[in-house]
Amino acid sequence: MRWNPGQENVVSSSAEIRSELAPTGKLRATINLGNVVLAQRHGATGALGGVSVDLARELAGRLDVEAELFPFDTAGKAFAALSTGQCDVGFLAMDPVRAAEIDYTGPYVIIEGTYLVPDSSPLRDIDEVDMEGIRIAAGKNTAYDLYLTRALKHAALVHAPSSRAAIELLFAGQADVAAGVRQPLVAAAAERAGFHVMSGRFSKIQQAMAIRKGRSPGVLSFLRAFIEEMKGSGFIAGSLLRSGQGDATIAPPA
Repeated sequence: MRWNPGQENVVSSSAEIRSELAPTGKLRATINLGNVVLAQRHGATGALGGVSVDLARELAGRLDVEAELFPFDTAGKAFAALSTGQCDVGFLAMDPVRAAEIDYTGPYVIIEGTYLVPDSSPLRDIDEVDMEGIRIAAGKNTAYDLYLTRALKHAALVHAPSSRAAIELLFAGQADVAAGVRQPLVAAAAERAGFHVMSGRFSKIQQAMAIRKGRSPGVLSFLRAFIEEMKGSGFIAGSLLRSGQGDATIAPPA
């Protein structure tokens, strides 16, 4: 692994980095299955895959430890596991609320937050959604939910326990719009006639690797260099392609 030895407080020993990132002897990583762009579970075998899984295993290999994967069905649960110390590293959207408890690398993937609506909806543009009387279903504590909580002035958020549950609220007529990541919303529209995904986006969601606050600054420097290397080497592009997410946007160099 490469990093700039001139950076202040950089941890210079691989043993020190290993002891901080894998104190149990394994690298415990959160895997958010609520975001299909980042992680998936194979329907037949149950095996975990996706870019966050590949990054966790590659990082563990660099540390000469085993990756212990902790899959969660929502980002909120993954964040809780990381912030409480149940896990050592995580893969989460960058958000100022979460940043109070965790530190981020630079982003490695950028995805869009947008809306799923019925074909019969009078709403035609992203900017029209924030209106009085509009109910927006959202997975609680997802990155787009945190964003909309700050941004909405008139529409009401209807919280669901997961991103998929938010889509089901829309299908059941208990919401006017479902907010979410573009790719799973497109998949939902394909499975249910009479719905479509709006063009445009209400937010740009930057996905990054994260650690709990309180680690040595050099550990974060190490992880930031790792993510930049993974972007520049084509590792992330290849992983996204293998997991069927080749249309996801790789973040530019930090």
